[in-house]
Amino acid sequence: MVYGALDIGGTKIAGALVDEGGRLVARAQRATPARRPAGELAAAVTAVLDDLAAHPAWQELSCLGVASAGPVDTAAGTVSPVNIPGWRGFPLVDLVRTHPRLPLGILPVLVGDAVAMTAAEHWLGAARGVDNALCMVVSTGVGGGLVLDGKVHAGRTGNAGHIGHITVDLNGPRCACGAPGCVESLASGTAIAAHARALGWTAPPGTPPNAAAVADAARAGDERALAAYGRAAQALAAAIAATAALVELERVVIGGGVAQAGDVLFGPLRRCVNDYAVLDFTRGISIVPAGLALDAGLIGAAATASSRGGVRLRPASALTP
Repeated sequence: MVYGALDIGGTKIAGALVDEGGRLVARAQRATPARRPAGELAAAVTAVLDDLAAHPAWQELSCLGVASAGPVDTAAGTVSPVNIPGWRGFPLVDLVRTHPRLPLGILPVLVGDAVAMTAAEHWLGAARGVDNALCMVVSTGVGGGLVLDGKVHAGRTGNAGHIGHITVDLNGPRCACGAPGCVESLASGTAIAAHARALGWTAPPGTPPNAAAVADAARAGDERALAAYGRAAQALAAAIAATAALVELERVVIGGGVAQAGDVLFGPLRRCVNDYAVLDFTRGISIVPAGLALDAGLIGAAATASSRGGVRLRPASALTP
């Protein structure tokens, strides 16, 4: 028995077949044509499904989870990702459900990508065993999900914990969502690279001018690169402290491409949290990197679909390291 998963973000569309222990049996990926028409985006999703369907394990498929950048509407099966303007109210579940190779009787389960990451980290990763946690994806955009009282809390439409669109700077830059000073407009990988360039930083010849290149420059002591990550850390810290004041967090788990910067991000972030989380019950929150790296969205989408379908996953304590 295997569980299918899709993870759709602003940079890539990934798919996987996942076993009952959370291990990837097969993986496929396409670049996200984020600025292209809806049909081209749909074709990329279909191509990933085609690749998965060609794997022998596809014959054992028992369910299929679809994680997408949000907002999502899990009841309607539609998505309107802020960073994918070609999709507004796009019927993603219908697209996947009508794939010609999808076995009869399997209904795709839609979940926000950060909620999927949260489910995976709570099952197998850095939030395992934690009753109250915030899990964040910091990448092309910034998303989040909540674990409350030991359970993943997705909310009425599947968007609970969408921390990237909390305003942390009233006079900040206008976010792609339309609001001013959102966390995403200050702390996403796109925002980090743009701010570093605005300060005069340039990538070495032949290197893409992205957040990873800015992180390399920060490690080498470039003040402009350090300032870009410092601004991102401050925005994340303000949002984390606000969330802790609302729901009393024990741990914050951060994944996504920007989290791969390591201490370049986590060092200033932990320092900045101390400036914002000053109430007794908000202090001392553990802030850690995600345990499942970049596959958490896929694992979480599979886990969400299996639980909705009544499939009992193997407990994390029973898994082989």
